[in-house]
Amino acid sequence: MTFSLLAAATTAAPKAAPPKAAATNPLDDLQRYWDMSVAWVNSHWLQIGIAIAIGLLIYFILSMARTFALKHAQSAEGDMTLTHIAGRVIHKTKSSVLAIIAIRMVAGYAQPPTVIMQLIQFVFTVAVVLQVAIWVREIVLGLIQRRAAEGNNETLSNAMGIIRLLISIALFAIAAIVILDNMGVNVTGLIAGLGIGGIAIGLAAQGIFSDLFASLSIIFDRPFRVGETIKYDTSTATVERIGLKSTRLRSLNGELLVISNTNLLSKEITNFAHLHRRRITFTIGVIYQTTPEMLRDLPALLEEQVVAGGQEFIRSSFLTFGPSSLDFELLFDVFSDEFDEVAAARTDIAIRLFEAMAKAGYEFAYPTQTTFTAAPDGTMIMPYPESPKPRAAAAKAARPG
Repeated sequence: MTFSLLAAATTAAPKAAPPKAAATNPLDDLQRYWDMSVAWVNSHWLQIGIAIAIGLLIYFILSMARTFALKHAQSAEGDMTLTHIAGRVIHKTKSSVLAIIAIRMVAGYAQPPTVIMQLIQFVFTVAVVLQVAIWVREIVLGLIQRRAAEGNNETLSNAMGIIRLLISIALFAIAAIVILDNMGVNVTGLIAGLGIGGIAIGLAAQGIFSDLFASLSIIFDRPFRVGETIKYDTSTATVERIGLKSTRLRSLNGELLVISNTNLLSKEITNFAHLHRRRITFTIGVIYQTTPEMLRDLPALLEEQVVAGGQEFIRSSFLTFGPSSLDFELLFDVFSDEFDEVAAARTDIAIRLFEAMAKAGYEFAYPTQTTFTAAPDGTMIMPYPESPKPRAAAAKAARPG
């Protein structure tokens, strides 16, 4: 009976909960790490001393290499050259990064505890990733500034502030993701969030970014520059200023034309500034009363005047029978990039042609109409003197026998 009651009591009694682990005390953890470090120093003091000596030597060598490379880059002639950009990159190399690299290279020889090695690895990863981001930023900015210096581009110089900000944000965001990934953090959600945020910002500022990238496209691709004359759509104008959002043009009539960079690049652009030669075409009309001999001599006369004017003759030939003239075509080239010089050469050749043709007896045609009337008997009354040959032929036919 007693045994049955004891068994029932034992069965009904709840099981005792396992004892909870004692809360970790940060001070105890710190004390444990300290004791571990002291034990490591006591047992590996020789390896630690050798590692420190080798680390200092490595740091000294890296520092000397940086100093030598920096002096060599700064002594190079010219501004914004590739050597100058390399000097900027070297100048941005931090001494603390060189020290961390040296420590990481010799840490394995000293056989530190796992915690210390993990700490060294973490600091090394953070330092190197940030340093690489700084290097890339300086290289990109240096190449952009070099491009701006080549074209003396005021727009790109003014935009360097926002370009530096955008590049820095992008590079350091990538660096942060790399660091978090090396720490074991799942960055998939972070990358997705940044992507969605970037899309939202891009859609909200679509017009601004579109004109900004169009401006950078004009600056880097250089379809035209300030001071050059271009033709877009139906307008011909001279470029006065290339802005971040719009480009200002001065038309031939003097009006100021302002067009957004996006709309400007969406049209076909003709640049008149890069013509090493300009072809001039004249259409010259002479009257129908010009004799065949004079017509045959006209191309040679035109060629002679073009050559005398110092321009390159291309061809001259009969073009067509016009309503009021016999039309000839003259083509010649002017070797100049300046439109004013081309206009002066065109004027000079035109005056030479006028003088030579006037001396040779050529008459320029102009739109005319000739009215023919008839006598009461139906005979045509000619508006100009009749040739004697038809009269002689008519008289001969009228003679008897």
